[in-house]
Amino acid sequence: MKPTSKASEPATPAPPQVGASPQQAKVPSNPSSAAAPVAPNPDLDRAKDIAGRITSKYPGSKLEWVKPRRLKVSVPLGIIKDVAFFARDSLGFDHIGTVSGVDWIAKSSLEVVYFVGSTTPGQEGFVLALSESVPRDDPVVPTLIDVWRGAEYHERETHEMFGLNFQGHPDQSHLFLPEDWNDLPPLRKDYVSPGR
Repeated sequence: MKPTSKASEPATPAPPQVGASPQQAKVPSNPSSAAAPVAPNPDLDRAKDIAGRITSKYPGSKLEWVKPRRLKVSVPLGIIKDVAFFARDSLGFDHIGTVSGVDWIAKSSLEVVYFVGSTTPGQEGFVLALSESVPRDDPVVPTLIDVWRGAEYHERETHEMFGLNFQGHPDQSHLFLPEDWNDLPPLRKDYVSPGR
C-alpha cells in the first residue's frame, strides 16, 4: 500500500500558545488582498442605468437611493402613470410587488410608493420603488391598475390605511377596518388610537 501524501492539504495555522500576546496570536493577513481592485458590480450598474433612463426621459424625476438590485425614483406630481407605463413597456418591470404609503406630516404631504419587479429571465430580483407625493389635504393619485393589474388590492389597502384616493379605482371599500370606521386612516401620523 502506497502512503498518502498530505502535501496538497493547506497548512493549518498552529493555535496560539497559552500566554501569547494578542499580536503573537493573530494569523498573518494577506497584504495583497487590501490592494485588490474593486470588482465591477453589474447589478449596481444596471440599477444606475435604469434610474438614468427614467430621470432623463422625465425631467424633475429624482433618484432617491440606489443599491444593487434596488432603486427608488420619485416623480413630479401628475406623471406617475406615464412613468409606470415606461417602466413596464421599456424597462421590463412587468410585475407589481406591493403599494405603500408614507405620511410626511411635517411636509403636509402623503407619498404613494409602488414596488415593481420583473419576471423576465435574468432580470428577476430587481425592485424599482416608484413614488409620487401629493398634498395631505387633497391626496388624489391615479390608479395604476391598467399598468399593473395586481395593483388593485394593494391600492385598496393603501387607501384604507393612509387615505390616499386612487382615481379610477373600481372599489375602495374597507378590507380590514370595520364598515362604520369614521376616524382618520390608522397609519397617518396624527391618528391617535383610542385609549392611549
